[in-house]
Amino acid sequence: MTTSNYRAVALLYPDALATSITLPMEILHAAAQRARSGGRHTPGCNFHLAGAAGSGQVRLGTGLTLSASAGLGALPPPDLLLLPAVWRSPRRTRRLCEPLHGELRRLAAAGTRLCSVGTASRVLADAGLLDGRSATTHWSDFDRFAADYPTVTLRRRHLITQSGNLYCAGSVNSIADLLVHIVEQWYGPAVARAVESQFSPESRQTFMSAAFLEDSRTSHADERVLDAQLYLQENLAERHSLSALARRAGLAPRSFGRRFRRATGTTPMAYLLQLRVGEARSLLLHSDLPLGEVAWRCGWQSASRFSEQFRARTGLAPREYRAATRGKRFQAQLP
Repeated sequence: MTTSNYRAVALLYPDALATSITLPMEILHAAAQRARSGGRHTPGCNFHLAGAAGSGQVRLGTGLTLSASAGLGALPPPDLLLLPAVWRSPRRTRRLCEPLHGELRRLAAAGTRLCSVGTASRVLADAGLLDGRSATTHWSDFDRFAADYPTVTLRRRHLITQSGNLYCAGSVNSIADLLVHIVEQWYGPAVARAVESQFSPESRQTFMSAAFLEDSRTSHADERVLDAQLYLQENLAERHSLSALARRAGLAPRSFGRRFRRATGTTPMAYLLQLRVGEARSLLLHSDLPLGEVAWRCGWQSASRFSEQFRARTGLAPREYRAATRGKRFQAQLP
């Protein structure tokens, strides 16, 4: 049985920052290699460079020369298209990419994930893809971007935004966080954590904490469901049941469950587990509490159940997660 590989493409233009191309390339290569070590039928990842002006060599502003195998339209539709960060003013890059606007819109409509880095978000905005959507850009371009694209909702406080299959990362560091998130979706949490540890020697924000998700699970209009979500967030350590949550919301359990799933995309108990694992990750990283205390504070009555569910969601046992994340923290040693 053959398994189709994921396809990732970076758009290549002369003002691109090489690190915003090579870092994602290396993260995806490492993830595919790690995943395939666990089974030969796991998909790999093919990474290509597509020239904004067609195939051929492109000399970057730093003097580095990269070779594009083809123009964007000549390659099969990728699963991921990366628009790398632009050094200094993106004006020349924007002009070069104008003939590609139709192709970018076609790929977005076909489901390709389009990810811009820094001021390359202007290429997506020029193509009309960000109209009525949330986006971010490099901090130095905030004011100009907001003035030039009044129909785009600029999220100045977020390093990453997601609106459907359109992603914007504010910097090269942020694209690393975003790529780890994509690795988790493609290859699972265990591979994502291994790659994160390999490429991020410091503690980083997770994608979920750094990103503004336009489709997030609290951006809906069902007030009863939102009230239940807030109640769960504030009472993680309590015992909860579907019937008790439904009663509190003034609904029958079946009706409450249907409304919760329709509003959030998940069940009440799965949402509660997500909250508990997130809080446990924070306590394991930032506190010296014993594992049993972490489990109790997050709502687990059994340490073994805590370990089982935490490993299922993160790929690591709680003790392993603490050791891995603590190893990435810098602490000044005072004399």
